[in-house]
Amino acid sequence: MKSDLLPVKNRSLALPNSHPLATLAQELIIRGFSRRTVKSYLAYNQKFLEFVAKSAKEVDSQDVKNFLLFLKGQNYTNTSLNLVISALKFYYEQVLKRRLFFSVTRPKREKHLPQVLAKNQIEKLITAAGNIKHQLILSLLYGSGLRVSEVVTLEIKDLDLENKFVLVRGAKGNKDRYTLLSSASLDLAKKYLSDLPLGQKYLFAGAGGVGHLTTRSAQKIFEHACAKVGIKTDVSCHSLRHSFATHLLESGVSIRYIQKLLGHNSLKTTEIYTSVARDFWENIKSPLD
Repeated sequence: MKSDLLPVKNRSLALPNSHPLATLAQELIIRGFSRRTVKSYLAYNQKFLEFVAKSAKEVDSQDVKNFLLFLKGQNYTNTSLNLVISALKFYYEQVLKRRLFFSVTRPKREKHLPQVLAKNQIEKLITAAGNIKHQLILSLLYGSGLRVSEVVTLEIKDLDLENKFVLVRGAKGNKDRYTLLSSASLDLAKKYLSDLPLGQKYLFAGAGGVGHLTTRSAQKIFEHACAKVGIKTDVSCHSLRHSFATHLLESGVSIRYIQKLLGHNSLKTTEIYTSVARDFWENIKSPLD
């Protein structure tokens, strides 16, 4: 089975009926899973079948455990292993109606604290970006708390410059939400939009004006800006989203409002930022003091 049989960018997610995972692709699409989820579920299931060298009807629970052990040896995190289990479980239980997971226990999720940048670092980062397009991308990641996948798929019509908000369509969980448009992003957007060609759909077009910018391209923009200002800590585009939430919390914004702006289903997910908000620690003194 060849990896290039998987759907790729700008190609339909549906697979030919002859493909071993065609029924999985069909079921995921019908149920309305996001494009990203469909692609990852197909990829994990194909990787599993290539590993066991069996048909989906022949695999057993031990095959699943062997595969997970192999991935652990490839330095997969527990979070990633849980995604793999979800992908396999959906196919074998929901589609094929097979019961392979009674003896498969999910690994405990890691609980790493989010990496947060200081406000002055972020200001320098945005300024250091190569051009106004790059500056706008970074300012939206931080000032609106967007995921990198949400930034690159923004359409021009999703920016409400008059009311200063951003509409995020089909975000994680296939949900729409509104978030803030900062004054800094607003100023950049006005300048940036004035030079865009008529009829452009996406705010950040891809190479040659086709489709939208890739997430990898946005990540490179962030990495280059970090290199320019000398940020050497282990941070990513998502660190700007973490910084957005943490700085809002430090400024006194209700954690429930932050939850809505981030698009979290559970408040527990948002509560992680109480562990890194500095004002929380500044107001508490050690008994030794």
